[in-house]
This record gives sequence, C-alpha cells and structure tokens, in this order.
Amino acid sequence: MTLIYGLITGILFGFILQRAGILTYEKQVGALRLIDMTVFKLMLSAIIVGSIGIYLFNDLGVIKLSLKATSIGAQVIGGLIFGVGWALLGYCPGISAGALGEGHIDALWGIIGMLFGGAVYAMIYPFMKKYIISIGSYGKISIPQLLELNHWVVIIIFTILMLILFRFFEKKGL
Repeated sequence: MTLIYGLITGILFGFILQRAGILTYEKQVGALRLIDMTVFKLMLSAIIVGSIGIYLFNDLGVIKLSLKATSIGAQVIGGLIFGVGWALLGYCPGISAGALGEGHIDALWGIIGMLFGGAVYAMIYPFMKKYIISIGSYGKISIPQLLELNHWVVIIIFTILMLILFRFFEKKGL
C-alpha cells in the first residue's frame, strides 16, 4: 500500500509541477537569474504544506518522525554540486524527470547526471563518511530543537514570513 500512496502522491506532485509551468527551461533559468520566482514559490509552498503534514501526523501518532544527522560538510558539498549541476543543465535535477516526461529531451542529461552522481557517491561513501560527513556534525537536530521552540511556533512563523515574501514577489512581478 505504501507504494500505491507513493505513486499517487508522485503523480499529483508531477501534475502540480506541470500546471505551475516549472518544468520548462525558461522557468528554471528565470529562477537561477532571480527574475522569475515561480520555482521558489512552489517549493516553499511544498515545504510549508509538508511541514504541517509531517508534524501533524507525527503529533497524532500516525507516523514516527525520524531525523537524519546534520552534517554541514556534506550539506555544503552537496549543495555546491547540486547548484553547479542546475546552473550547467538549466534544470533543477529533480525537475528533469518531469521535463523529460513533458518532451524536453535536453532534460535527459539531468537524469543521467543524477544516476552518475549517485553511483559516484556510493563509490566514495567510505571517504565521505570518514572525512566530510564528520565536518560540522550536529547529530539528529531540527530547527525547532535548535531554537528551543515548539515546532508549531516555528511552522507558523515560517509560514507568515513566506506569505510576506510571496506578497513581495507578486508586487515586484516576480
């Protein structure tokens, strides 16, 4: 049943991505050039909805929240690789699959890049674990824990800030 839920939510998410128009090269490059905030608005909206859903289900006992250990070293290196790949390709790597499904053959390079990157990471994982992942390791901690606030306070503040940011984007025509 878990696979069915994953398939359904994946199809719905793909539909939303397509309807938002962010599967195009122009929207992706617009995001990178900070002249079109559609990609950021959609992803920040997904973070808000996801945060509410995950913490609500966790509080109701439907799921058990399982945090992954924080590693600043891994985040910096991963973020740089992700960002450079996005800038070179013109597609966010995860968007490549949807863009390919929409007929954008150039997005195939992003899928190849993700597969290649995953294989390389699997090969160098022992090195990464020993030398990189230990840099800036803070253990399993979340932003609410770091701020010593209830998660709902953090979610509400984040949501309000994002709504203000969205309004700013709309006023500027972004």
